Amino acid sequence: MIDINEVVAALPRQSGVYRFIDKAGAVIYVGKAKNLKQRVSQYFRSEQNKDGKTRVMVAKIAAIEHTVVDSEVDAFLLENNLIKELQPRYNILLKDDKTFPWICIKNEPFPRVCSTRQRLKDGSKYYGPYTSGSLMHVFLDLIRQLFPLRTCTLSLTPQAIASQKYKVCLQHHLKKCKGPCVGLQSQEDYIGDIEAVGEILNGKSRQVAVWVNQKMQRAATELRFEDARYYQKQLALLERYQSKSVIVNPSVTNVDVFSLEQDESEGFVNYIRVIEGAVVQSYNMELKLGIEESKEDQLLYAIREIGRLLGPSAPEIVVPFIPGIALPGSRFHVPRRGDKLRLLEMSQNNAKAFKMEKYRRTEQLDPDRSLNRLMQAAQRDLRMGVYPLHIECFDNSNIQGSDAVAACVVFKKGKASKKDYRKFHIKTVSGPDDYASMQEVLLRRYSRLLDEDKPLPQLIVVDGGKGQLGVAVKVLEDLGLSQKIAVVALAERLEDIYFPGDPDPLFLDKNSPTLRLLMQMRDEAHRFGLGFHRDRRSKRLIDSSLRYISGIGPAREAKLLRRFKTIKGILAAPESVLAQEVGAAAARKLKEQLINQGTGS
Repeated sequence: MIDINEVVAALPRQSGVYRFIDKAGAVIYVGKAKNLKQRVSQYFRSEQNKDGKTRVMVAKIAAIEHTVVDSEVDAFLLENNLIKELQPRYNILLKDDKTFPWICIKNEPFPRVCSTRQRLKDGSKYYGPYTSGSLMHVFLDLIRQLFPLRTCTLSLTPQAIASQKYKVCLQHHLKKCKGPCVGLQSQEDYIGDIEAVGEILNGKSRQVAVWVNQKMQRAATELRFEDARYYQKQLALLERYQSKSVIVNPSVTNVDVFSLEQDESEGFVNYIRVIEGAVVQSYNMELKLGIEESKEDQLLYAIREIGRLLGPSAPEIVVPFIPGIALPGSRFHVPRRGDKLRLLEMSQNNAKAFKMEKYRRTEQLDPDRSLNRLMQAAQRDLRMGVYPLHIECFDNSNIQGSDAVAACVVFKKGKASKKDYRKFHIKTVSGPDDYASMQEVLLRRYSRLLDEDKPLPQLIVVDGGKGQLGVAVKVLEDLGLSQKIAVVALAERLEDIYFPGDPDPLFLDKNSPTLRLLMQMRDEAHRFGLGFHRDRRSKRLIDSSLRYISGIGPAREAKLLRRFKTIKGILAAPESVLAQEVGAAAARKLKEQLINQGTGS
């Protein structure tokens, strides 16, 4: 049996890559380090500051291998290659394995331009990938309008063309192909068109426009007006394409933009390539996070993977923060203003949208996983020791102190549990005193739950700020529940969250699942409380209008309201119809007095 401590003690203090291996001989983790001995030994020190996943991995280590390299950059590159090859269980891994479409310029004497979902090592050139097939076809259509390239699969070798074994097809008669198969277009001229296609696909449409304009001018000078008209149409197409694709200053010539969104177990990366002010590529990548990877490591991994997939990175890489390792041939830049900041914000918005799209899809396909993600986020954001599976939210409602009521809405496992909603008449408070009203409601609610031995929530949310929160904390302390139930306040103006004992509120991103859940509960409590308040106010108005009319007692009042619903309905009814319910004399008095009161207007 290998003594792991002896292996760690013998590690060199140089840059390199280490590999943790389990009893079955499988590599379970690959890591890089400036100092191998120092980094690896950290895993075998105190259990403090290790998450559960790291502790489980360390318990499985049966052997350690390492490779020494010259620099930290070399360690980073080797680590990436090994992760890609070995797919270790506890490492960050690429999740998005879709096969996206590419545009291919075939390696042929007269190259075809076509779409494909396979990148072969056959000498052909590939452009993309395109996250949308429709976007790819937009580019193909533009190319086919600009250049009459062949679409046939004939083997156009010089010998085959010279032997005149082919005939022109319909595409030539439609002027969509110049007929290279029968020698009507030279290979030099055809390759010129193909080079222009490559420039467009690389985002360099301005150079192509200059080249087309030169050909148009030359044709006009040589009185080849039909050719000049053809080039003029090409130029118009290119200008229309440029007007649609330029989104920043054209001086932003060759830039890659990366952004990263994270949750507990996944990372969501967006990549944008900008050439001459035009976005020529956009790509989303999902990462399955391993153990202990910093956001800098995650971003570096994504940049490396996208570079491997799409080609070398641009000389300038715009990022939201600087990764820990510089990449040869590129420099990182965090913009503070201007066009590059706009590009970074666009990329960040795309990453957030990609993340939310994945969340919605997961919620539909795997509700339990979606709930776990929501509960993990809420537990972390709200500083709780357990998942808030049972949450109760309170809201007061009154107008100038009249008809004071309160509402309690209950959410269980992230969903409204309407059968558990409760309404409260405020009984002990006179006037508009929200603090005293909240105190009464909370005392009544949780005293009753304790008396009836019913389940308590893990979290209480009160609508308001520090004052309302202080009232809730005092009630829970008086009831001996302060250690059993967490409480926060959600202030409506800025959607800030207050915690007991913390003078500074927490501001969560508007897209945060935790904030969305709290806002949904607060809005539901508003709706439920206002509905109850309106019902009570309407009943009071009806009661005050009918109660003092002679001849109308509680029984007749109930009959009238059961049939006509409202005072307005009673006023609209003919006296003869009212008499059917209360008698002729009472109906006459009822009509007269309601009209005198001006009720129902």
